[in-house]
Amino acid sequence: MSKVTRKMRPSERTIQRARNLRQEATHAEQLAWKLLRKRATLGIKFRRQHPIGNYVVDFYCPAHRLAIELDGSVHSQPSQLRKDKSKERFLRRQDVHVLRILNGWVLEDPEGFVRKVLASLPSPAPLRGTPSP
Repeated sequence: MSKVTRKMRPSERTIQRARNLRQEATHAEQLAWKLLRKRATLGIKFRRQHPIGNYVVDFYCPAHRLAIELDGSVHSQPSQLRKDKSKERFLRRQDVHVLRILNGWVLEDPEGFVRKVLASLPSPAPLRGTPSP
């Protein structure tokens, strides 16, 4: 039986919104995707602008049920904070862990971003190309 519950199935409207968001990525999202895509650095698969229920998460790793949300300045506004909390509650009910990271941090410290993602996984794996001790 699939772990995807009926509530997680996205509507056509949500799927279209995800497609649009992929075309309008911020600079931080573009850099994060370069670091996450094709299992290049982390050795695990991520999807970008992935719909879950009525929400779209910036990046999602299905194997570890990890959603990564990159937050710009708009996320500090009270109305957006309420929306973010509602989205996180829904995702937690679906057994999805949410990692929130500021856009600026991804741009200023890409390696730190990768380390934070690895530390958020249930059993962190070493970076590809990094020799083990």
